[in-house]
Amino acid sequence: MNLPIQQIAKPLPSAFIEGLEQIFAERAILALPARKHHGASESHYPNLPPDAVVFPFSTEEVIELVKLCNRLDVPLIPYGAGTCMEGQTTALFGGVCVDMSRMDKVIAVNHEDFDCVVQAGVRREQLNDHLRDKGLFFPVDPGANATIGGMASTRASGTNAVRYGTMREAILSLRVVTPDGRDIRTARRARKSAAGYDLTHLFIGAEGTLGIITEIALRLHPIPEAISAATCGFGTLEGAVATVVQAIQVGVPLARVELLDEVQIRAVNLRSKLAEAELPTLFFEFHGSISGVQEQITLVEELAMANGGHAFRWALRPEERSKLWRARHEAYYAAVNLRSGCVGWTTDVCVPISRLAECILETKADLRASTLPAPIVGHVGDGNFHVIFVLDPNSETERAEAERLNANIIERALSMEGTCTGEHGIGIGKQEWLVKELGETVELMKVLKTSLDPKNLFNPGKIFQ
Repeated sequence: MNLPIQQIAKPLPSAFIEGLEQIFAERAILALPARKHHGASESHYPNLPPDAVVFPFSTEEVIELVKLCNRLDVPLIPYGAGTCMEGQTTALFGGVCVDMSRMDKVIAVNHEDFDCVVQAGVRREQLNDHLRDKGLFFPVDPGANATIGGMASTRASGTNAVRYGTMREAILSLRVVTPDGRDIRTARRARKSAAGYDLTHLFIGAEGTLGIITEIALRLHPIPEAISAATCGFGTLEGAVATVVQAIQVGVPLARVELLDEVQIRAVNLRSKLAEAELPTLFFEFHGSISGVQEQITLVEELAMANGGHAFRWALRPEERSKLWRARHEAYYAAVNLRSGCVGWTTDVCVPISRLAECILETKADLRASTLPAPIVGHVGDGNFHVIFVLDPNSETERAEAERLNANIIERALSMEGTCTGEHGIGIGKQEWLVKELGETVELMKVLKTSLDPKNLFNPGKIFQ
């Protein structure tokens, strides 16, 4: 159900180029290498570069750019770190890419309130480095060292979501430049408010189609007193998933729990020099007080053993934990490395936790019947899992097979009252599935888009045509 991907662009007006140079000087770039870099992402979609790239330093510069684009009808594509999975940064209609990476200041950290304010180009790891000495951390961890603005725009999630939530829960307020050049703040720093429409959550996950996020106020958390991590292999995929579901049902506050099937374990062993048995494996992390963490561990070990789990393998030192989670975060690259010269196509779905085992097992049966390598990795604590198709980029047969399998996975998730994407977003790859999932609701989304962006200049062609 993929739409054909092709670029429809017209040359930039000379008046626009002159305007860019007046606003940005040497930070307005027209050279092809820079443009091609910004037309790519972690997705398998073709590289469709913008016509220009700019690097704003401030919200005020973004406002000037938006007004210039409005005057001359030039599309804008916001860009963070380029780690999106559904082609959100692809310049389908050319235009100017707004690279937010130089808006990278931590504006304020409010220790007593457990929150902070950052510019959109601040990266996740940079923020946590800044917070570490203050005894605080920002928990949303999608794996990639993404920008906070990009994470907000795609409603990112990740390995800690089972305990700490996603970007939807982490964001208190946003500063946004709207398509008509207004500078708005969606809320104050208060933890709750009943003041008018919830505009904060309107822009979270909008993929840059409704506005350009320039600042974000975030909830923070204290660094836990005790942190323990472990892996546990299982004789069956059923046993691994059942352990997670049961742990959640009895109220264990798991900080992280990730599932890697035996194919993915083989891949991470090769890339990251782990020595895990090639079995369906859970990666655990426990946070809390020393006694609280021990209670969690005892209960989860009992559940795992009852479901055919092997002994826990512990990562006791911080550097061992870092190695373990780095291996998990690099699972995509490890999977692609299973076949020389191949590319990865990652899809994700999310289902109610009670249907997770059924959904994964039916998907696994589909994959076993295929000749296409396709590891499974998942944030199973919140019902979300990914499949990474490893494709020969020159094989139409393999691409067609991936499309067939992807359709099966999404149809299955939707039939279980799940969603076609738990965290990657819609972009250009899942537009038809969005309609199948939400029906007439998508028409209301289009009304909102047209109302805020009547010229369709903000990331056009994403989420829906």
